[in-house]
Amino acid sequence: MKLKQNNHNTYLFYALLILMFLGLLLFANNTLAAVGAGGALPYESWLVNLRNSVTGPVAFTLSIVGIVVAGGILIFGGELNAFFRTLIFIVLVMALLVGANNIMTNLFQGAVIPVDGIHEMNRAETLTESDALKKPRN
Repeated sequence: MKLKQNNHNTYLFYALLILMFLGLLLFANNTLAAVGAGGALPYESWLVNLRNSVTGPVAFTLSIVGIVVAGGILIFGGELNAFFRTLIFIVLVMALLVGANNIMTNLFQGAVIPVDGIHEMNRAETLTESDALKKPRN
């Protein structure tokens, strides 16, 4: 009897998980459209400063140094107690995250809209406006 109950709960869990993912897929466009432009919140200025500090060239250099030092301590450190070892792992993970962010931004140039695409969109808008002026409707 217990086995059937667990099996039923497992099926219910998977059914709810599938429904949740389908809901996320169906309403993804609405959630993306709900994101505002921002700029009016009082704490955004220091968040922007923090982002610029973490993604700059100094942060990238410090992350490389952190990876080398933490890796060297883990390899050649010998016997480390659990607290110090955990602290070294935290430093290593933070250095990897900062370094990965900068590497991905440098490789793929971040989220950049090509300038040619902007010029083509502006040209298409001006062409439609000028065509509308040349051919008045009756």
